[in-house]
Amino acid sequence: MDVRAKKHLGQHFLKDEGIAKDIAGALTENGYENVLEIGPGMGVLTKYLLEKNQKITVMELDRESVAYLHDTFPNEHIKLNTSKEKFEIIEGDFLKYDLKSLFNKKQTAIIGNFPYNISTQIVFKAIEYREFVPEFAGMFQKEVAKRIAEKEGSKVYGILSVLTQAFFDVEYLFTVPPIVFDPPPKVDSGVIRFIRKKDYSLPVDEKLFFRVVKTAFNQRRKMLRSSLKSFNLSDSLKEEVIFAKRPEQLSVNDFIELTKKLAINGI
Repeated sequence: MDVRAKKHLGQHFLKDEGIAKDIAGALTENGYENVLEIGPGMGVLTKYLLEKNQKITVMELDRESVAYLHDTFPNEHIKLNTSKEKFEIIEGDFLKYDLKSLFNKKQTAIIGNFPYNISTQIVFKAIEYREFVPEFAGMFQKEVAKRIAEKEGSKVYGILSVLTQAFFDVEYLFTVPPIVFDPPPKVDSGVIRFIRKKDYSLPVDEKLFFRVVKTAFNQRRKMLRSSLKSFNLSDSLKEEVIFAKRPEQLSVNDFIELTKKLAINGI
């Protein structure tokens, strides 16, 4: 049984075994209590994750893929010489799923060959539930992967870079060419890894921090004294050095300090 890639789901099935093995190896530890693979498709990555003898849960929206996975991996618990609980297939949409019930307050590493059209939404949901996500690895459109991992000073550094790196250490691992997919996408892909920081809570109000970052980058070519005018900055605050910078010049720590300044000034 083969599964037909569906354009409306953004499916591009990985067919290179070596790259699948490398992606599975992107997780730095083998000892996580749970690993969640998003969008397993035909299971090329799944089988290498199972070799690590971890609890693997796969979440797939496509019913055809779910049927294929049930047919392909029906006896994995026997091969692993362990219980059925080592492998589970969930038919569902990760973006709509109640992750608290899924994680059951257990630490769960997330991995996958993510559909390009929802990859940034997957990242934001992982950020939202970071309390349960010690590590996150997977394949994105190369442009998006580079943007997430980029540091300040770059033209591609932006909202996604800052909000991800506020809570995770991000590393770009390797590039994947279109030819290894069926059907091949029109662009290169990139594999990245996030490792949650030891201190993943912000020393400022999180909602204000998110608002400051998003507002600043909405007019990224302007200095902060202009892009943040909706915060009703006082004249004295506008004269501080940081407000003469553009958002792409600020590190995550700079944005934290900027948020502190705004909070102190009653904003």
